[in-house]
Amino acid sequence: MARFDNRRTPKKDIYRRNQNIRVPEVRVINSDGSMIGVMTVPQAIDLAREQELDLVEISPNAVPPVCKILDYNKYVFEQNKKAAEAKKKQTKVTLKELRIKSHIAAHDLEVKMRQIEEFLRKKNQVRFVVVFHGRENQHKDIGIEILNNAAKRLEPLATVDGGLQSLGNRMSMTFVPKM
Repeated sequence: MARFDNRRTPKKDIYRRNQNIRVPEVRVINSDGSMIGVMTVPQAIDLAREQELDLVEISPNAVPPVCKILDYNKYVFEQNKKAAEAKKKQTKVTLKELRIKSHIAAHDLEVKMRQIEEFLRKKNQVRFVVVFHGRENQHKDIGIEILNNAAKRLEPLATVDGGLQSLGNRMSMTFVPKM
């Protein structure tokens, strides 16, 4: 029978620090941001310990790698906070899709157009699809007319992305909101 261990496993360090730095020499920056210079890792670790701080590898790809003397936990906290701020500022673009039949009534089409306008005002992309059933496939010109009229009406709010697309019994146009 398996036994589960409820003890927390220690997290792996995101950045290399102190003895985990695996190069012979590093460029060291002091805690106040001033450049100290290039030195061996043991010398840099001793310097950091004198200040009761950690030696953290900031730029591992530089030659020699850049390390800074600072409080590791505080540094990780600040980096996580910056990442969270950047994530907040990202805008999520969603694609809404509205489908209609080719023989839609005028009022119903008007309702769908208002829905599209509302989605575009909320900065969502909209794919407007006209679906043909049975003999309606012979009258693709009706779908082209509906989509072109929609493009003219939505011109102040959106631009057409990719033009008119036809695939099987569907004809669509994608609208991207103007910023």
